[in-house]
Amino acid sequence: MNINEIKNKMKNTSPKPIDDDSRFSVLVPLIEIDEKLHLIYEVRSKSIRQPGEISFPGGKIEDDETPEFAAVRETNEELGIPVSNIEIISEMDYATSKSGSFVYTFLGIIKNTNINEINYNKDEVSELFFVPLSYFLENDPEEYFMNYYPKADNDFPHHMINDGKDYNWGNIRYPVYFYKYNDYTIWGLTAKITYCLIRKIKGKH
Repeated sequence: MNINEIKNKMKNTSPKPIDDDSRFSVLVPLIEIDEKLHLIYEVRSKSIRQPGEISFPGGKIEDDETPEFAAVRETNEELGIPVSNIEIISEMDYATSKSGSFVYTFLGIIKNTNINEINYNKDEVSELFFVPLSYFLENDPEEYFMNYYPKADNDFPHHMINDGKDYNWGNIRYPVYFYKYNDYTIWGLTAKITYCLIRKIKGKH
């Protein structure tokens, strides 16, 4: 193989995470209720992964999809909102889950939709609730920290690295955010994405 062949192979590639086994896309949906902007949250159905937890609409990106298309498709499938009523405002910051998944996030506005007529997918969503954007602008989340420490498999080849079993892997410490709204607790990745949006709106990066 020569340099021209390598150039041809690389010219149509685009950057993505090296550990790209699981890519997901979510929509942060805004909707206007009584002339005030609200965020839409889902309570996940008891019959799916992470039952009962609060999330934004989203899911795995299929092989032939762009992240933006996946976010709109999943919102359509989960909330039953026509694609024509979903307008993407902007792509937001990427997120990573504790399991190592890579998550694309998009801010969108839900148009021409009566909240009382949203026919969400009962197989995936047990209920919807709506939080005024002003609530998040006026209330910072509670912040706590989780620590993760490396633990190698029994067959890990320590003899192939400097210092062997004494190698200093370090640990991962990251913030976990919690918002409390009425009887709902918004936390984890959903709260982190929410807080990211609010910081951007406030001009804090």
